[in-house]
Amino acid sequence: MAYFDNAATTFPKPDCVYQYMDEFYRKNGANVGRGRYGLVQSTEIMVKDTRTRVADLLHCPAKQVVFEPTATIALNIIIQGIIESGAVNIYISPFEHNAVTRVLHHYDESGKIKMYQLSVSTELQYDFQRIRYQFDSIRPDLVIVSHGSNVCGLVSPVEEIFALAKRYGAVTLADMAQTAGLVDCNVGLESFDFAVFAGHKTMYGPTGISGFVMNSDIKMPTVIFGGTGYDSANQDMPESLPERYEMGTLNIAGIAGLNAALRWIEERSVDWLWEREQENRERLLEILQGFDFVKIVGNYEGCKYVGIVSCLIEGISSDSAGGIFSQGGVAVRAGLQCAPLAHRFLGTYPVGTVRFSVSNFTCEDDFGILKNVLENIRDNL
Repeated sequence: MAYFDNAATTFPKPDCVYQYMDEFYRKNGANVGRGRYGLVQSTEIMVKDTRTRVADLLHCPAKQVVFEPTATIALNIIIQGIIESGAVNIYISPFEHNAVTRVLHHYDESGKIKMYQLSVSTELQYDFQRIRYQFDSIRPDLVIVSHGSNVCGLVSPVEEIFALAKRYGAVTLADMAQTAGLVDCNVGLESFDFAVFAGHKTMYGPTGISGFVMNSDIKMPTVIFGGTGYDSANQDMPESLPERYEMGTLNIAGIAGLNAALRWIEERSVDWLWEREQENRERLLEILQGFDFVKIVGNYEGCKYVGIVSCLIEGISSDSAGGIFSQGGVAVRAGLQCAPLAHRFLGTYPVGTVRFSVSNFTCEDDFGILKNVLENIRDNL
């Protein structure tokens, strides 16, 4: 199978991830905060080390790292918490995932918030003059931006957007599910209040471990409650971080895998991984552009992209095309990719696209299989 669905989860992972997860969990698989014996202490040391490595990767050693099972849960905790704190006017990019838009839709339907879309041109350029006008007209309380679109791969200029948003006193949230560990971004800037990461994607860790980094000065209510192994007599959630937002049992095996993945990234550097993925994206584009029945969506000169390319296949629906590629031994993601708002903006709603996504491990054999499948589609059109 030629794997072109890395935007869903990178595969394979570095060998050290599999090895360290197995080794650590066999020898040190105790829970965090549930005792003072040796197994707990060794686990706590590993978890603390992983937090430090996440903060170093994102250049934010002064901010708090909070682990969650998924980026969706992380986004829910932040968005619901900020809205419950009184945020009303919410601005989002046109490229948000359902993990953002479904939460906002719920509050919009209940009349608690008003949603606005940041101004972006048809060639995927953020129009800062218009955005200033938008903010002047309706002051933002919360600004949410998908750093990397999971549909077309566009990398949004979050640092510039958040710097502007802060002039209006907004809380800022970057969804870095497709970029953490791949696109070098200074989350340590004061303009970043929250940034969400997905360990199983561009950080090359296992599934089930994600989270967020946050400005520790921000106070927001909890929306999920439970045991933390800390201050158990208190029926309120603790005020301390990260315990306030890490309820229940942490995914210790997942954190161990993420720890190994972060060490693997550190040995190579984010810049090296970025260059490698850009080479693979260019190779992917070269192959796709060699077939006139393939229409690439949302790819413009002057824009920055992660290793994601979305296409329409002439004469074949996106859902049908997904099955055809699968039969030929190519794994892709077809449809709306959990981001209907992005497809409305790109003009591909409701049919969606066929999405190809590469990683550091995509190789020439994968590209060869993909080319063969495209040749077979061409010969049978």
